[in-house]
Amino acid sequence: RMQSSRSKPCSCPSLKLREVASMYFTLVAVFLVILVVALQGSVPRQSDFPYKVPLDPQGLLELSWNVSYPEQAVHFQLLIRELHFGLLFGMSDRGEFENADLAVLWSDGHNSYFGDAWSDAKGQLHMDSQQDYQLLGARRAPEGLYLLFRRAFSTCDPKDYLIEDGTVHLIYGILEKPVRSLQAINVSALHGGLQRVQLLKPNISIPELPRDMQTMEITAPDVVIPSQETTYWCYMAELPEGFPKHHIIMYEPVVTAGNEALVHHMEVFQCAADFDSFPRYNGPCDSKMKPERLNYCRHVLAAWAMGAQAFYYPEEAGLAFGGPGSSRYLRLEIHYHNPLVFKGRRDSSGIRLYYTATLRPYDAGIMELGLVYTPVMAIPPGEDNFILTGYCTDKCTQLALPSAGIRIFASQLHTHLAGRKVVTVLTRDGRERQIVNADSHYSPHFQEIRMLKEVVAVFPGDELITTCTYNTEDRSRATVGGFGILEEMCVNYVHYYPQTQLELCKSAVDPGYLHRYFNLVNRFNDEEVCMCPQVSVPQQFYSIPWNTFNRDVLKSLYGFAPISVHCNKSSAVRFPGEWEKQPLPSITERLREPSPHCPPSPGAQPAAPIPLHLGQLRRD
Repeated sequence: RMQSSRSKPCSCPSLKLREVASMYFTLVAVFLVILVVALQGSVPRQSDFPYKVPLDPQGLLELSWNVSYPEQAVHFQLLIRELHFGLLFGMSDRGEFENADLAVLWSDGHNSYFGDAWSDAKGQLHMDSQQDYQLLGARRAPEGLYLLFRRAFSTCDPKDYLIEDGTVHLIYGILEKPVRSLQAINVSALHGGLQRVQLLKPNISIPELPRDMQTMEITAPDVVIPSQETTYWCYMAELPEGFPKHHIIMYEPVVTAGNEALVHHMEVFQCAADFDSFPRYNGPCDSKMKPERLNYCRHVLAAWAMGAQAFYYPEEAGLAFGGPGSSRYLRLEIHYHNPLVFKGRRDSSGIRLYYTATLRPYDAGIMELGLVYTPVMAIPPGEDNFILTGYCTDKCTQLALPSAGIRIFASQLHTHLAGRKVVTVLTRDGRERQIVNADSHYSPHFQEIRMLKEVVAVFPGDELITTCTYNTEDRSRATVGGFGILEEMCVNYVHYYPQTQLELCKSAVDPGYLHRYFNLVNRFNDEEVCMCPQVSVPQQFYSIPWNTFNRDVLKSLYGFAPISVHCNKSSAVRFPGEWEKQPLPSITERLREPSPHCPPSPGAQPAAPIPLHLGQLRRD
């Protein structure tokens, strides 16, 4: 990218201030006329924005967008229902207002302006020398002000955010007072927040739906949303007696009108078939009144998160439910996010399943990839970028997959609170072939089943390698693997067809090698630390003094030590074979990092705001 040149001293003849100002405003006027003419045909219509999400808890800001893969750009439509003196909208690594890439609308009380800006590490705003948020239009309507603008995925501007697959942290801030200039905006004093979305939705053609399709709604029974910031609500539902086998072919959210900003995500789980019955329950998932047996309802049938659309199965496969060997009992779980602590808000949200009795050629399956839930995989405290990797080995796929292979069409990534990035790569003959799913801005607070842009074919002898990156800078002791929210996981639930017996293909470091690590740490440690076998693995990790040596040796151990492979059938029984002390897969060729696609520069756009005529803005 050509860097925009900074102002340099020049020996120009001096011009009178009035002449300079006149020239500048003439140039801006000419530029605006050119901009309007150039964009006349490219302003998307209102119906052209298929994706929509409320930005703030009150729903005063509503973002709609579309994705153009041919143009490698996103078109945004922002509805501002109550405009004060402007607004910041943008993207940052994890939703911070520092080091953010921003589109800013502001008013000095008389005139309004729009510009592309960035914030530095202290939150100070600067006009970007390369204006990449391109304003397409602004219009008033009875419901508020619509701002339309466009942004390329990649701009090759070091101050800009690279829009890529996976989670994007959108940020917003409302200007409640006039400001004399962009630089005068105090980010720390703004009323603002963040919203997570998947901006780059896959461009998938919708399969034709069968005529005998039926629907079933699994919804909350008019519950009162608790007046607290975070609630996980559980509700038990059941299928009719003798419900035969069907295929789920699609599902979509059912969100109670007015609660769009409160319903954060929802999941429907099927219960284990081992139990004849499950107790009825309707209440918070963490309540002491919740029956213990509900913990056996873990098989995901559907998952939705804010901003997601309907989920479609490929036309040759469906997710089986009902019939013999399948539980009649379902658990709906809804995450309510209520930061403004609204009281008495009633809700009947849930998920609508579309299903058919005409079974498709294949049952879809769900397979777990990544790390086994075990404390032998641990992250030291104070780490900003610690990596753990789980392996589904060639030996397991060779044994468990059909000769024609399987097709992965969707994926749900999962870690607990320290997770920052997750990626699964398909390797064949020691060479990385394809990314199955990757999220470089992963958030444990935003987990959805994502349809893949392209189906991934996996054959016997292939390997699926899942790598998670963690941040434990806010922790004072080691974080071990496990089920607790302060323990960690590294999982990719892949949705595929045809269903096989292989339900779990994961790994963990060999426990014998970990024991040698504890012995080594003890030998080099001044204080006596009990590394005796009778002390649990978590306790041994908690007692380690985390100096550079102990951290580096643990990283090295995870990078070379043999692994214990879990190549499991649905019944949690391993396939026959030798699975302990297996060598790590060796990778001889890595995938190349994609080089950013830099759009042709539309000519030198002035690093100056665009004046907008919005009339008198609101004063409270």
